[in-house]
Amino acid sequence: MAKKVVFVDDSRAILASVDFAVSELVDEGKIEFQSFINPEELLKAAQGGMVYDLLFTDINMPQMNGFELSAALKQIPTLKQKPIIALTTENSVEMKQRGKSIGIAGWITKPFNEAKVIGAIKKVLAV
Repeated sequence: MAKKVVFVDDSRAILASVDFAVSELVDEGKIEFQSFINPEELLKAAQGGMVYDLLFTDINMPQMNGFELSAALKQIPTLKQKPIIALTTENSVEMKQRGKSIGIAGWITKPFNEAKVIGAIKKVLAV
């Protein structure tokens, strides 16, 4: 059964790049891919029962930052233990520590290469 991977980023270019990067895993039936440009829409979907196996989130988004989103998602019982990876331009130790305290399990800094994203998906989901 395919694992569900969700990306949220306010940049359409990033989402298109990620969509391209994961296309082989999608074509092989290893993952399902869904993206959101607005973190509030993702949160609403999650509160409505949407479940994922792995979430990648940007940190700096205009509607809601990735820390706020991650903290809210960790309050949903079906998502509490689901891994979250930050995909962001932020790379300070303080930001990473803040993310870790909220429950963000990993950190990939932009600009990213496709291999890092694919590697993270394969490692975390064992696909």
